[in-house]
Amino acid sequence: MATLKELAARGDKFTGGHRACAGCGATIVARQALLAAGKHPVVAGCATGCLEVVSTIYPYTAWNVPFVHSAFENSAATVSGAEAAYRSLKRQGKVADEIRFIAFGGDGGTYDIGIQSLSGAMERGHNMLYICYDNQAYMNTGIQRSSATPRGGHTTTSPAGKKQPGKLQFRKNLTEIIAAHNIPYVAQSVVGNWSDFTRKVEKALDKGGPAFIDVLQPCRLGWGYPPELTAEIGRLAVETNFWPLYEVEDGKHKLNYTPKERKPITDWLFQQERFRHLKGPEHQGLIDEIQRDVDQRWEALQKRCAL
Repeated sequence: MATLKELAARGDKFTGGHRACAGCGATIVARQALLAAGKHPVVAGCATGCLEVVSTIYPYTAWNVPFVHSAFENSAATVSGAEAAYRSLKRQGKVADEIRFIAFGGDGGTYDIGIQSLSGAMERGHNMLYICYDNQAYMNTGIQRSSATPRGGHTTTSPAGKKQPGKLQFRKNLTEIIAAHNIPYVAQSVVGNWSDFTRKVEKALDKGGPAFIDVLQPCRLGWGYPPELTAEIGRLAVETNFWPLYEVEDGKHKLNYTPKERKPITDWLFQQERFRHLKGPEHQGLIDEIQRDVDQRWEALQKRCAL
């Protein structure tokens, strides 16, 4: 794995000067992923969403690599098509470079309306990495709920009020859905742990074949917290077991980190404005449900990793 000094010496393939919010985690994901790609040429694709909007305002771009913007639902399809064209050109002797292909998408364009093209690209076996920057709602279009939004989360389409305490459903476990495709590499990482994330990007690109990384990406606007706390809130999600760091390599689950003293889920929830309505005693039952869900998912993951 490259050291921080080695990564910094590579030069940015995703530059500053973009229009992201202060404290935005999506741009951190893009910058670190492209640094981790190393010396190889990279082709990047990105679905419509926060990352694309803030980085490609005409006539400027933050992408210092060949870049293609696709619609909300087809980042995986677009990049898989580029990868297929590259393989054809290489067979014909028209391309010699070893090119890496990385697709980016938010949770709306990955968990929901883009899952069909993602599943297809993974099933077909394209040599590409798909990275989901998972900020747990449709942040770019007004903070609407997605299937990645946690139970109890306030969004504009699952508002907290007298009728309901935020989103009623638990979040989808997309990492395990993609792992069920039996592809070479699947992982979870988080903004706030650069070494874990860049190591997993390096491993995913070196494996060959389709790979997927789901990165929990705190959103200071949609989650509601001071922008300087982005990395801290990301790490806190790991310390509460809400977002375990693990990987599935060639079908084998492996935990990358176990908290020494697991913090209660309220330590993470109550750092964010989207959960502030749950602080009242009338919602203690819901808090208990959320904690129980976190604990059950953690126990299930530990069992998978022990096999």
